[in-house]
Amino acid sequence: MEGFSKGQRQIARYLLEHYDKAAYMTAARLGHEVSVSESTVVRFVIELGFVGYPEFQKALQELIRTKLTSFQRVEVTNQLIGDGDVLEKVLMADTEKIKHTLDGIDRNAFNRTVKALVEARNIYIIGVRSSATLSSFLTYNLRMILDNVQLIGTNSGSELFEQIMSIGKGDVMVAISFPRYSKRAIHAVQFAKRAGAEVVALTDSPDSPIAEGADELLTAQSDMASFVDSLVAPLSIINAVLVAVSRARQEEVNERLRRLETIWDEYDVYDKNQG
Repeated sequence: MEGFSKGQRQIARYLLEHYDKAAYMTAARLGHEVSVSESTVVRFVIELGFVGYPEFQKALQELIRTKLTSFQRVEVTNQLIGDGDVLEKVLMADTEKIKHTLDGIDRNAFNRTVKALVEARNIYIIGVRSSATLSSFLTYNLRMILDNVQLIGTNSGSELFEQIMSIGKGDVMVAISFPRYSKRAIHAVQFAKRAGAEVVALTDSPDSPIAEGADELLTAQSDMASFVDSLVAPLSIINAVLVAVSRARQEEVNERLRRLETIWDEYDVYDKNQG
């Protein structure tokens, strides 16, 4: 603070007190809020060591995503959407997340992940809280293809480790975690890694706490959509993984699905009288 000009101190104080709102403001809007010019804001972030305002804004957004409370998330979302069309803004934002995810994903890591799943002795899948939806979806569909898939229940920390106590070399753990990161997922990854299993992390950033222990990292954008994160992009990656694994095991998959269709017909699982 002591080395800043009067205008820069005003910016700094605002950032310290209102970081959650500032992360999604343009340089002009931030300048307006603290009564300085846009150029003063830009010079300020450059003096902090950033190339420009977009880099500063992105860094601040990444920093706060794991810090915001649910209440703060709602406030930020309301600020971003304003009085606009909620449906259009959310769906357009999800479209952008998928596009940016496709542009940034490591294709080699994706291919190695598919190979690891196809060749795995056992597959353990974990996702906690909002990510549990993704882990359940992946588990349900992988079980259509493979016999060696286990969804890790996470209601109790001690039970979690009882479920993975036999994990080891030749096994694969798929860990899914997005802000706010769950400690249970982090601990499971650490346990699996120490046991010699291969770890695939599906998360939002290389800086994610589950990325550090991962052999393969699949990143998907999941920016805030109110008090929860949008999980459209990670679900798309999961869909791609399922398609790729099924193609790699095409003959076995065809046979399994034929048998399942026979069972479903025998026990009248699905309604066949739909118009």
